[in-house]
Amino acid sequence: MNKIPLVVIAGPTASGKTRAGVLLAKELGGEVVSADSMQIYKSMTISTAKPTDDEMQGIKHHLIDFAQSDTSFSVADYLTMAREVIDDITSRGKLPIVVGGTGLYISSLVDNIKLDDTCSSTEIRDELYAIAKEKGNHALWEMLNDTDPETASAVHENNLSRVVRALEVYRMTGEKLSVHKERSRAEESPYNVCMIGLNFHDREKLYDRINKRVDIMLEKGLVEEARAFFSQPLRYTANQAIGIKELKPYLDGVDTLENCIEKIKMESRRYAKRQLTWFRRDERINWVYLDDEELLTSDEELTKILKSFVVKSSIL
Repeated sequence: MNKIPLVVIAGPTASGKTRAGVLLAKELGGEVVSADSMQIYKSMTISTAKPTDDEMQGIKHHLIDFAQSDTSFSVADYLTMAREVIDDITSRGKLPIVVGGTGLYISSLVDNIKLDDTCSSTEIRDELYAIAKEKGNHALWEMLNDTDPETASAVHENNLSRVVRALEVYRMTGEKLSVHKERSRAEESPYNVCMIGLNFHDREKLYDRINKRVDIMLEKGLVEEARAFFSQPLRYTANQAIGIKELKPYLDGVDTLENCIEKIKMESRRYAKRQLTWFRRDERINWVYLDDEELLTSDEELTKILKSFVVKSSIL
């Protein structure tokens, strides 16, 4: 089988993935396929750091800014849409470049995981969310750990939608989600993949970039976006976006803006740590460390390094 060439640029929040994806797309004639579970929502532009027109530099970006906040969107939905987009990009002689930080989206796509979204129950899901609200996220995660420790070990307790999904599958089928996934790996992946990860040797430099990004979001109108967001009908997935949910206490008049901003920065740093933990498990990733200031300031130097990994991978 002639496999489809696919480049993946992954990494934690604020590591510069958008810039890297655009540079590589310009160099190799590609288009970007987003792998960000929150950038899909139309009403969350500032909080999810969607790339601006200037940042995209004329490169076409797919799977960004198309869903309403009251829309449920699953991993299975993402895989269906991403595969269609990748096929379309390839049919036009372009290189698909997947860019994002949602590890589950990326690994499921690259490894050709098949997920059946018909195995779902709104009643069971609502019941599980109610348990989490009453007893806390850890209590629900413990339920998952008791039934499917393999999945539990790979999912943080605060990633509530993933915990709920795993328990929902188990309740409906009597089988662990890890078993469903293992069975779905039987079909070989159609992709010839080059995976690139962005990171910093000095974690504090990444955290400093995260803190500065939050400050910039505030200047762009993050509080106003959150206020408009909470005035709409919501589903749980969209409601969990970092940068949105932390502002709810301020908007409700029960906490200060300063405290809520610090919470956004803290939760963003924690999220970056979880992202890195996820991506480090994948030995296929070629890491680019951006501590060298030249890589942060020189597009030419960064492009050269990114391209070198693609050339070495022999996917083209």
